[in-house]
Amino acid sequence: MKSNAWASKIGFILAAAGSAIGLGAIWKFPYTTGTNGGGAFLLLFLIFTLLLGLPVLLSEFIIGRASGKTALQAFKELGHKRWTFIGLIGIITCFLLLSFYSVIGGWVLIYTVLSVTGALNGLSAKELGELFGEVSGDPLYAVAGQITFLAVTLWIVLNGVQAGIERMSKILMPLLFVCFIILVGRALTLEGAYAGVEFFLKPDFSALNRTSVLSALGQAFFSLSVGVSAMLTYASYMKESGQITRSASWIVTLNVLVSLLAGLAIFPAVFAAGLDPAEGPALLFIVLPSVFDQMQFGVFFLVLFFLLFAFASITSSIAMLEVVVSSLTDLKDEAVIRDKRKIALTTTLLVAIVGIPSALSFGVLNDTVLGKTFFDWMDFIVSNVLMPVGALLLSLFAGYRLDRSIVSRELGTGKTMTKLMPFWRFSVCYLSPIAILIILIWPIVSLFMDL
Repeated sequence: MKSNAWASKIGFILAAAGSAIGLGAIWKFPYTTGTNGGGAFLLLFLIFTLLLGLPVLLSEFIIGRASGKTALQAFKELGHKRWTFIGLIGIITCFLLLSFYSVIGGWVLIYTVLSVTGALNGLSAKELGELFGEVSGDPLYAVAGQITFLAVTLWIVLNGVQAGIERMSKILMPLLFVCFIILVGRALTLEGAYAGVEFFLKPDFSALNRTSVLSALGQAFFSLSVGVSAMLTYASYMKESGQITRSASWIVTLNVLVSLLAGLAIFPAVFAAGLDPAEGPALLFIVLPSVFDQMQFGVFFLVLFFLLFAFASITSSIAMLEVVVSSLTDLKDEAVIRDKRKIALTTTLLVAIVGIPSALSFGVLNDTVLGKTFFDWMDFIVSNVLMPVGALLLSLFAGYRLDRSIVSRELGTGKTMTKLMPFWRFSVCYLSPIAILIILIWPIVSLFMDL
């Protein structure tokens, strides 16, 4: 067995699901759904996740487990050294993503502390808005929160695959689901909650437009963490006896389930309070505290919410840092320091330095270029360029370059897979690349149209 292998299949599934869920399901999915019409957006998201996201996820799993190597070595191990640049793109993407993702993670940690101390209690929506401006705009708060978030992530990664990532995932992911179930149960008992349920679950296709469809398409890929080599890296730690098709199905199921729970926890509460579900990115930091403040036992539920929010954000950041650190550690013939602790510390320090302008983008460095702050540009480059490019290349490599015997061996040759194999190949060769190209090209076109 590999020395850095997962101790159990459930450990791998929970860790990979944690990587996928993160802020994508709890922060981005609710406000994106709220600004794109609710139920119809949800339906498109589910369809795109199953038909397009799952096949690309399987592609990463196949490459990772078949090679037994992380991002920089996987393609060389499979006899395709020229395709190593895909792994390099994944590493760069994870590095840049973590640099600004940690800013949001820092906000989450700060708000978790504020909720525990009662500092959010009794504040009006206007006061909560001012508080969010202070937390996100004050250099001390922003940078301290970011560094603390990165320090927690580093501590877990330094403990290794089994003792660090797997152990924490086995604790954090079940806690996440327990917290969500409690929160959903409370939200559904609020007066007026049914309007929120109807908004979230009942499709209204008249609310859709071209942007909504593209947002659902992008959310399907973003929420599964495909295209950044995180799933490839985690799959490289699998035992040879692991069943990647079943594991991928579980990960997609858990991701969809958390997205549904997030919607059922948030939208009933928002509608019960008579607030706007299309509030946008500030939904969780400004709107929800005021919603919980109107509930019986609202303080308890607010603390519970930010705790699970923190859990989910950390499980994703672990995967991002692990991709970079493990890939550098996995190099055998390069002149690099192969001590994982030194590499992890150095990487985290560099991420923090690169992330400082993003942390200050809501305060002293809030100047814009073409209407975007430094934070906005980092988000745009990663979410709209690097991630789609990575997913596109992984899909094309799996569909056109990877030996079919490897694919058959990794996916299995049972009756079910024999029937599903043609669809998987059709998706990674045609459907997913076309969808990804749309995601990649449209935001760039829109950007120049706005100039």
